[in-house]
Amino acid sequence: MPEIMRQKLGELVTELYLATTDKKREQLWKRVEQALKNLRVPDAQIENLISKADPALLATFIEKHLGAI
Repeated sequence: MPEIMRQKLGELVTELYLATTDKKREQLWKRVEQALKNLRVPDAQIENLISKADPALLATFIEKHLGAI
């Protein structure tokens, strides 16, 4: 399960880069938030990542803390 969630997060990073509307990005960030919760990432880290809404920061977090994308 964690491997699938990490892979899904990697896919969400790609989708965030490709998203063309604010509405789509908002939906994707909600999915990111849920995936991070499923991986038991601490709430403070989730809030920090979501508030910054930076796909590059999310990709770096995934790579450093959850394994390579």
